[in-house]
Amino acid sequence: MKISLTGTPDFRFQAKSGNGYAFDIGASKSIGGDESGFRPMELLLAAVASCAGIDVVNILKKSRVEFTGMDIDVEGDRKDATPAPFTEIRVAYRIHGPGIDRAKAERAVSLALEKYCSVSDSLDPNIKVVATTVLDS
Repeated sequence: MKISLTGTPDFRFQAKSGNGYAFDIGASKSIGGDESGFRPMELLLAAVASCAGIDVVNILKKSRVEFTGMDIDVEGDRKDATPAPFTEIRVAYRIHGPGIDRAKAERAVSLALEKYCSVSDSLDPNIKVVATTVLDS
């Protein structure tokens, strides 16, 4: 797996994957950036949520749970220091569809974050990851 980044003196970066996809990364105004693109810590939150989200979809499908979609909200608290790592990450999975079995949905989210998600497994063990599952008919 390889990602290539190109950057400019004004803190703008573009990341490109081996399959040709690209996205922008920027910096906050407080250090001279212009808020363009995702910031690196936002990317980490997105990586945790989407990695586990892919696993949730896979587990639900294997469990024969029919659903129409999923929305994920993720937020994190950071230490007030330099560096400022996350101390807690909260991920809320809103799974859409009629008649979804709550136990199966909660199990899918739990397994995804605790057993299958490579991103959450790569985090410092001191970072608390809290998940909630919301069913939306």
